[in-house]
Amino acid sequence: MALEVGIVGLPNVGKSTIFNALTAAGALAANYPFATIEPNVGIVAVPDARLATIREFIKSEKILPATVRLVDIAGIVKGASTGEGLGNKFLSHIREVDAILHVVRCFEGGEVIHVQDSVDPIRDIETIDTELALADLETVLSSLDKSERLARTGDKVAIIRAEVLRKAKAHLNENKPVRELVLNPDEQAEMKSLGLITAKKVLYVANVAEDDLHGTGPLVQKVRDRAKAEGGVVVPVCGKLEAELSELGEEDRKEMLSTMGLEEPALATLSREAYRLLGLQSYFTAGPKEIRAWTIHVGNTGPQAAGVIHTDFEKGFIRAEIYSLEDLKQYKTEAAIKAAGKMRSEGKAYVMKDGDIAHFLFNV
Repeated sequence: MALEVGIVGLPNVGKSTIFNALTAAGALAANYPFATIEPNVGIVAVPDARLATIREFIKSEKILPATVRLVDIAGIVKGASTGEGLGNKFLSHIREVDAILHVVRCFEGGEVIHVQDSVDPIRDIETIDTELALADLETVLSSLDKSERLARTGDKVAIIRAEVLRKAKAHLNENKPVRELVLNPDEQAEMKSLGLITAKKVLYVANVAEDDLHGTGPLVQKVRDRAKAEGGVVVPVCGKLEAELSELGEEDRKEMLSTMGLEEPALATLSREAYRLLGLQSYFTAGPKEIRAWTIHVGNTGPQAAGVIHTDFEKGFIRAEIYSLEDLKQYKTEAAIKAAGKMRSEGKAYVMKDGDIAHFLFNV
């Protein structure tokens, strides 16, 4: 399931530092605007403690966590929507991703100079939001006339499209993202086909100093207030610390985290939140070869989940045998789970739950 999350923000806010730490990609980007021109793409593991718990009861050669594709998009500057700083090229990269991680600088000082010579996270968010809204407005205006002409001929799809474009135009003219629009199912489908940037879900990443790892400072609070008003989420991340942690071996990393009073890197939280942002969840398969987290959309049925393993599994789906991690912890083995009547047999209409442990029966 090749869904992608794009990292966006102004130049020099720490996007590439965080991207490199997430993907353990190595050297940090140079300290100047547009250090990233072509987007770097990385595969990021989604840490999930449930996998190790399953392995306590089902011995296996390896564990395979779920992953998210992450795209590092170059810094966007004021005027990007009109081509400033290769803006059009960068904006086209954002159109191709499924959701956005918006990195905002929430620390003073340091070696890296802010492009506007001062730190103001709300101003920075509004700069990016304005450029994305202007880019969307251009897309909407270029499609509206044609859609309205077609709508006048009675074309049903064009009528819906024209109405969606008019709503989007009014919203964008007020510098509001179109994801806030309340649309009926037909309009939602049409909105999706437009590929508007501000229709995408956003998660704010507050890049914090080492003395504010939990993001309790006033700069992060401003971002939290902003995100709360939008129904969004903020994850505080110290890019500098995460970059150092990503270069350490497992034991040294644990020791460094322990000395700082942390249980895990902030990037673990970030990757899980990015997974949720995309509307994804995991189910597990477990056997002697591997214990694996499989990625599915929230709301997927048993056959759709089986199809993630192999398309033949979906076509020939008979039923799924399902149990929970709580069942495994209580009864210790799959045989004991079956004997206790806790192994459920689910048919084609079953909607998968996050954390289901499954065996699929199919006929090809």
